[in-house]
Amino acid sequence: MAQSLRNAHLLIRIGLAIVFLWFGMDKFIHPVYWLNAWVPDAFVSFLVRLKLSGTDFIYLGGIFEVLVGVSLVSSFFVKYFSAAAALFLVVVSVTTFGLTHIFSEILVRDIGLIGALLALVFWPERRFL
Repeated sequence: MAQSLRNAHLLIRIGLAIVFLWFGMDKFIHPVYWLNAWVPDAFVSFLVRLKLSGTDFIYLGGIFEVLVGVSLVSSFFVKYFSAAAALFLVVVSVTTFGLTHIFSEILVRDIGLIGALLALVFWPERRFL
């Protein structure tokens, strides 16, 4: 049983790492797409008042996502980065979709990712496996 739990933990981590590394690196390759497609104009105006460009904001998101992916692959600080990534996805979902788009395929995907991240947050410590 302990071996199957370790294997399940590894598979969840690797699967999530691929997603976060993919999207994180893509933000550096296509920052304009991410900015125009996913960041509301009102939020870009708010960023300008903070003296931060929209592209810089996309790069910061990409850095965060790559760090989450590296954490999941390396198994360092998995619980912390998983919790932070789950919160990140909740904030992104609420700010991007709000209440006007209750369900979309992207929101459903993000709910699945949040569930997997929370599974890692609440995964039993190794001493119990």
